[in-house]
Amino acid sequence: MDDQTGQIPTNLRLLMVLEALAEAGAPVTPTEVNQTLGLPKPTIHRLFSTLEAEGFIQREIDGRGYSPGSRLRIMSAGIMSSLRIRTARQAILTALAEQINETCNISLPDRDAMIYLERVETKWPLRIQLPVGTRVPFYCTSAGKIYLSSLDDKHLNGYLNAAELSPRAANTMTSPEAVMAEIKRIRKNGYSTDNEEFMDGMIAVAVPIRDSFGRLVSSLSFHAPLQRLSLDEAIGHVGLLNEASARLSALISAPAD
Repeated sequence: MDDQTGQIPTNLRLLMVLEALAEAGAPVTPTEVNQTLGLPKPTIHRLFSTLEAEGFIQREIDGRGYSPGSRLRIMSAGIMSSLRIRTARQAILTALAEQINETCNISLPDRDAMIYLERVETKWPLRIQLPVGTRVPFYCTSAGKIYLSSLDDKHLNGYLNAAELSPRAANTMTSPEAVMAEIKRIRKNGYSTDNEEFMDGMIAVAVPIRDSFGRLVSSLSFHAPLQRLSLDEAIGHVGLLNEASARLSALISAPAD
């Protein structure tokens, strides 16, 4: 705050709007953000309009709320990939892949899919190729379903009623009711699975990576060919996933040097 005027300096206002949007963890309106910032009403609406026009935020389907736009999501991924964080993150992921002996991944939720941010390959010659940058659906992958489980029922129902739940493999759930039942199981268990739902012959398990507020920011998962690992055997590694997830969460929450 400016000590002389008691108001937020002009060059900080856009940043503080983005900070408030990030802290909310859900779509917000200019009025809701302004309850904290206390700016003149025309000013807060002008700031939101500028951020929307530049692609940092985007309007929700209800026409009132705003959520992160493509530029802000790209920026957040870049921050998470900064060298020091990535070095530590890669070490945690590598250790996990060696313990499980399968390919491990960190994925970020985007507007309509999960994006692979980090990956450590298994040493087995038989492996499933899903390189960094690959986008995979929410409804039929372990990474995507753990993200869906973090949504409140209003936003989850909105997604399920709008998404095209097309069959991708033998066991893909293609009805909103089936996916909703699965999400309820995931919320109870604390982990998600992919039982040949995204790709025939592949199974996967995922857990959330949370920020200091307890909100899901990304997912930690591993996948394997079914001929090498059964789903029950894969679920047996949930403890290792949770331990690695806790270490990854600590990296996100750690104060800057």
